[in-house]
Amino acid sequence: MGSSALLLGVDIGTSSSKGVLTSEDGRVLHQVERRHAVSSPRPGWVEHDAEAVWWGDFVALARELAVAADGRPLAALAVSGIGPCVLPADEEGRPLRAAILYGVDTRATAQIAELTAELGAEAVLRRCGSPLTTQAVGPKLRWLAEHEPEVARRSRRLLMASSYLVHRLTGRYVLDHHSASQCVPLYDLAAGTWAADWAEAVAPGLPLPELAWPTEVVGTVGRAAAAETGLPAGLPVTAGTVDAWAEATSVGVRAPGDVMVMYGTTMFLVQVVDELRPHPGLWGTAGVFPGTRTLAAGMATSGAVTDWLRRIVGADYADLVALAAEVPPGSRGLLLLPYLAGERTPLFDPDARGVLAGLTTAHGPAELYRAALEATAYGVRHNLEVMRESGGGPGRLVAVGGGTRGGLWTRIVSDVVERDQQVPERTVGACLGDAMLAATALGVDVVPEEWNPVRSVVRPNSENAPRYREFYRRYRQLYDSTADIAHFLAGVQREDG
Repeated sequence: MGSSALLLGVDIGTSSSKGVLTSEDGRVLHQVERRHAVSSPRPGWVEHDAEAVWWGDFVALARELAVAADGRPLAALAVSGIGPCVLPADEEGRPLRAAILYGVDTRATAQIAELTAELGAEAVLRRCGSPLTTQAVGPKLRWLAEHEPEVARRSRRLLMASSYLVHRLTGRYVLDHHSASQCVPLYDLAAGTWAADWAEAVAPGLPLPELAWPTEVVGTVGRAAAAETGLPAGLPVTAGTVDAWAEATSVGVRAPGDVMVMYGTTMFLVQVVDELRPHPGLWGTAGVFPGTRTLAAGMATSGAVTDWLRRIVGADYADLVALAAEVPPGSRGLLLLPYLAGERTPLFDPDARGVLAGLTTAHGPAELYRAALEATAYGVRHNLEVMRESGGGPGRLVAVGGGTRGGLWTRIVSDVVERDQQVPERTVGACLGDAMLAATALGVDVVPEEWNPVRSVVRPNSENAPRYREFYRRYRQLYDSTADIAHFLAGVQREDG
């Protein structure tokens, strides 16, 4: 790879797509973003039009990045995207319906129960590393067979955001091992290959893609794709992967024990482990690099709760953060369960609901906002504790995402979990990780500390530890004490629409 050659990374997210152009030593030369929306045709359904959103965004970003290269040679491209998704397509890769998105789409709850009963919860966890949840691909394929049998009958390709782009660009039908490991129960994590017997039981007759690692070049940009995107024909393309794991790569989360904590609308954690001990409250997956394993955790809401509060009180974030910063730890005796959209890990309880305990007329927006930040911090601590039980070690915590701006949220999390958090210099996101994977695929010795150095370290205030330990204990107790009531209310909400 020549010293002047450039790398491309493109990521397709839930609400936006981002692209980046870098040098081989990690200098960001150009970045671009394009917004889009999800479709929710029915309650619990969350979809993307793959042609309009995934390919449309990619073409727009690729054209701008190609122009920004200004004639300098492009060396490789890597893509990532939301996942695991279910995009059924015909043999030519033409979508047969809108893509069904990852765990936010909850249409297949009946099929989760069916498959768990058929295969056995312990057997699935042991073989696949993860339980069957709304995140899993298999139940959604079963849902298609039961509710859209003609689509299922015509399906010859199972695609995700990244593999759809790879297919459009290169003609190859290939999926990376990490994404495949989220196709529960179709992938055997221990064997590192498709679980052919379970795949046939879940989606009979559906040809599964070839498998490759995200660091492998799987093809090159074809002439038709080159004409549409402005990229050069023959440009090497890697296998791609899921966006959160590409973002973890972008901040150097590679060593066993390292954890990425992603602050956003939802909170998401990825930890690299030496040895994976599957846990029913977490997702165990293949990593981005050959032979690696990761644990993943995700809260259903985090920034979504603070946004909900902001809209209710009619204030902007800066004002609320300033007010909340003046409130002492414990929010003057206010404790919140942040389960406004159910909860994912480690509870896997879609009928969990938000609970506000200790409320008095003396409490106002400042206390409510701080209680929401503290609630997400308690959720992070809960997930980290379960990760420790499942093989996660005491490695680095690296904070990423829009929620790291302002500082209060990260300070509260560090106080609650009693650990330092590193904040990286660059917050480009998954597309920067894609560029790093593209460089690795070409044999470049990528040094994460040079590509994305640490900007600051958030250290816990030891004076706050005793109070937060007690509040965390009460947080755990509050869920146990109110779960039955929450489940009753969730049923009423469904009945009343």
